Amino acid sequence: MLLLTLFNDETGFIVSAELILIATLLVIGMIVGLSEVQHAVTQELNDVGDAFGSLNQSYCYSGFSARKRFGGYCGFKSITTGSVFVDTQDECDWNQCSISCDPPTQEVIKQNHLSPTPARAR
Repeated sequence: MLLLTLFNDETGFIVSAELILIATLLVIGMIVGLSEVQHAVTQELNDVGDAFGSLNQSYCYSGFSARKRFGGYCGFKSITTGSVFVDTQDECDWNQCSISCDPPTQEVIKQNHLSPTPARAR
């Protein structure tokens, strides 16, 4: 009798169906939202990479010298006597690669290697 009563009880069915529908829509929305977040983060990291690539990477010091104990016991070890930079372009400067997906391409008919080839016209 109790099992028959539980089997015929439908009061929670609508609530469960609504929750499944809402949960499905939320998961689909989260997937789309996280995909957009991923694209935005990737584009911003590409901008950061471009910023680092635009920095001068050839800054150097001339007259660099080092001694074991220069200036006594608590002195400094290394000194420089002037500086210069030469800015040359290297391979990864201003990398303007596209991070987005490729555009759609036209579909072509695939040849099945198991099917017989069409007869040639003579």
